[in-house]
Amino acid sequence: MPRQWVRKTNRGVSAHVLKVASDEVRQGKTVRSVAKDHSICHVTLSRYCKKLQNLREQGSRKLPSVGYHSSQKVFDAQQEEVLTGYLIEAADFYYGLTPREVRKFAYQLAVEYNIKHPQSWDENNMAGPDWFSGFMKRHPNLSMRSAQATSLARATSFNRTNVEAFFMKLSDVIERYSFAGCDIWNMDETGVTTVQTPDRVVARRGVKQVGSMTSAERGALVSVACAVQALGNSIPPFFVFPRKKYKDFFVHLGPPGSVGSGNGSGWMQENDFLLFLEHFAKHTKVSPEKKVLLLLDNHSSHISVKAVNYCKANGIVLLSLPPHCSHKLQPLDRSVYGPLKKSVNSAGDAWMRMNPAKTMTIYDVPSLMRTALPTAASPSNIQAGFRCTGIWPLNPDIFQDHDFAPCQVTDRPDPASMASVVSRQDSFTTTASSTLLQMSSAATDTSTLPQMSSAATEASTLSQVSSAGTAASNLPQTSSAASSSAPAEPLTKVFSPSTVRPFPKAGPRKTTGTTRRRRKSDIYTDTPVKQALEEEEKERSNKKNVKTAIFGKRKRKQNNAERKTAKKRSKKNKDKGEDTSDEDDFCIVCMELFGNSKPKEKWIRCVNCKFWAHENCTPGNPTYICHHCDSDHSD
Repeated sequence: MPRQWVRKTNRGVSAHVLKVASDEVRQGKTVRSVAKDHSICHVTLSRYCKKLQNLREQGSRKLPSVGYHSSQKVFDAQQEEVLTGYLIEAADFYYGLTPREVRKFAYQLAVEYNIKHPQSWDENNMAGPDWFSGFMKRHPNLSMRSAQATSLARATSFNRTNVEAFFMKLSDVIERYSFAGCDIWNMDETGVTTVQTPDRVVARRGVKQVGSMTSAERGALVSVACAVQALGNSIPPFFVFPRKKYKDFFVHLGPPGSVGSGNGSGWMQENDFLLFLEHFAKHTKVSPEKKVLLLLDNHSSHISVKAVNYCKANGIVLLSLPPHCSHKLQPLDRSVYGPLKKSVNSAGDAWMRMNPAKTMTIYDVPSLMRTALPTAASPSNIQAGFRCTGIWPLNPDIFQDHDFAPCQVTDRPDPASMASVVSRQDSFTTTASSTLLQMSSAATDTSTLPQMSSAATEASTLSQVSSAGTAASNLPQTSSAASSSAPAEPLTKVFSPSTVRPFPKAGPRKTTGTTRRRRKSDIYTDTPVKQALEEEEKERSNKKNVKTAIFGKRKRKQNNAERKTAKKRSKKNKDKGEDTSDEDDFCIVCMELFGNSKPKEKWIRCVNCKFWAHENCTPGNPTYICHHCDSDHSD
């Protein structure tokens, strides 16, 4: 039968008519005469009367069922509610199940708990599509959703400890300087490429592939830094072009008041961020007497002694977000950059249609931003971003338990407390052994049988004792004595999906031996944090000087030799007509050119922007997403 059956005829007899007709038959009338009076089939009435008589003989007061019943319901209402809660919790953990996995899981549950199910489930080792569609209809709180890719670092770093520490520092800063909504700002940068993602178009039905024109296979990237206020205002954007020499005409088609800078990569660096701070101070009218709060992430370009000194001298209070938490705590990521990317793509499509057979360059990006930014950075969107993050109005309790569910996957015990856990296990072992001895002695006394616990309690105690490392020789004799004196009753299994398919849990943390410094949410303009940052930069500078003094000459000779080799190879490839664009590639983390890389050095490519980086400069994940694309993640 179809999965969405719709009645098309009025044939059939209602249960009320059959009940009235059966009462007349019981009063002595014939089946055929009563069926003729009520215009129903005599066979149908006879079958109904027989079913009713059988129910009466069994002492039941129920009425026979009427009509055809082809229900795909296998689990009862309570079991389906438990399964629904499991699916919702799995989705909260960011490990949601696909429809096919749900069907396989339903079959596993039916087999595990010996629930009657259709034979087709055994043939396919999964539930049928009819059961799944009916299950979704019976539970409207479930829906099919397209999951948003979230890195493991983001899922685990956004935990209650980090969030509470951030809001504690935010409350301290607001109370210390008496900040209002007009004094709270957020800045972040995003990347805009010259190759847009095309919008959906109207095309012929049945065509497998529909194309849309773009400038190139792989475009150039321009970084755009924006700053927004909690009351809904914003300042003109700041552009970072992939050019070592910046010219003012780069932004003459951009939003009014916008400025920019340039470097070899097009990513935000320390000098570019210092220029942005000057641009920010100019438009916000900040001064040591009228301070403002600037919220930003922990990117390395934002944390430099020069930038902190400039902010401290000009009345800008810097507060950083917790690492890998910008997808939940950064207003620009929550409500502005998502609409901005869509508007930029639409503006890019319009530019390609208005300029046929032309290639979009980085100098056309400011004109796209001039069209897209007013729509995305509207006052309502900006205010919604500050409100949904709990920054303004200040609401430290805006995130609920289900928001922190993904971080539970990597919950691990504190290594310092493992010794106390072992000592507690040893004490539990001694207590459990004495308890079993008491139970065995009590089992010989018939007067204490009613007060004994079930065999399941004893079995669980035995398993805990064995897992704790005890191998007492008298445990099997105790178990057999208790079971012989008090036979165990069969226990019914409690329907628990998490028993059949446990939630994922990370194993012990692997120590890689790296000395990478871990950042946290800090007020960088405070004197202790600023001094620690100065010491860190001084230590880094000393290491760099020592390394240069030892390996400087050798590296200079090696670089000269590599440079000559690269020139010869480039000239040779150019004569052959081969592409030499790979020589211009660079690591987006350390900015080292591909031509200067060491022999047999591995590189890895970002899956989003297609830029390259050293494998040693990345976290080591098989699927690499660079820090710039990771910061563009928005809900």
